[in-house]
Amino acid sequence: MEHSTLVTGGAGFIGSHLCDSLVAKGVDVACLDNFYTGSKNNIRHLLAQPNFELIRHDIWLPIYLEVNRIYNFACPASPIHYQTNPVSTVKTSVLGAINMLGLAKRCRARVLQASTSEVYGDPLQHPQTETYWGNVNPIGPRACYDEGKRCAETLFFDYHRQHRVDIRVARIFNTYGPRMHPKDGRVVSNFIVQALSGEDITIYGDGTQTRSFCYIDDLIAALQLLMEEPDFTGPVNLGNQSEFSILELAQKVLQQTGSRSKIVFKPLPTDDPVQRQPDITLAKSRFGWEPRVSLDDGLKETIAYFKKRLAQT
Repeated sequence: MEHSTLVTGGAGFIGSHLCDSLVAKGVDVACLDNFYTGSKNNIRHLLAQPNFELIRHDIWLPIYLEVNRIYNFACPASPIHYQTNPVSTVKTSVLGAINMLGLAKRCRARVLQASTSEVYGDPLQHPQTETYWGNVNPIGPRACYDEGKRCAETLFFDYHRQHRVDIRVARIFNTYGPRMHPKDGRVVSNFIVQALSGEDITIYGDGTQTRSFCYIDDLIAALQLLMEEPDFTGPVNLGNQSEFSILELAQKVLQQTGSRSKIVFKPLPTDDPVQRQPDITLAKSRFGWEPRVSLDDGLKETIAYFKKRLAQT
């Protein structure tokens, strides 16, 4: 069956890679973005493709299309961006979910929600399984994103139970790769840009806090497998189980860039998680997915992208 697919946030980091993959497979893709954090440069190479369409639109507002697959990725995902306008962040998550679920209900489309590991907050369970309810501060500076995404999950499951909407919920852990925004404040892009620019590499906290980094190609494969997996709503963790300290990441970036940047330490931001590692047993058993790209190999590609991008500015 041919699918007509809507990707919201399609000009963003993950969304643009998803559009690439779908267009290459011959899928008719409508890319929706308001360009708050997305960029036309991420999808410019697709504009001439006959099976790609760009729609400038804000997901707060309803939209009427005929599609049978929806990937809902519209939401600023880095702390710098989502904390700049926290009310907008909550509206994007909650109103966006309502609008996409309404569209899916009308079209009888399958809709995938890009949820996040942030629904687990600063976890007391390690690694995190899908059955863990999380440890989230509902009134902290990160709550606009954390609670917005948690509410979106609630809406997805309520639409599924009440209206039988065909849903998929992916809890995405730290993802990196080409097309990350150079000023998004995330640790991988921060370290690479600082190293390539000869600036001090800034570690918040003592560097012992951990993250698990999934390369973009691995995530895109997982999302499409999840979308087509029959009789499965999720939620399902998608991420790399290999756990690294932030200090280890900084040292890898310094080694690969050959930079002489110094590592400096600053206070840890409020509610910043100390540990973050997915348990991906469910994804492995349900649709046979696990990441294949090592952190060293993924960093090589990401550093090459930022070298090229910084040379153009």
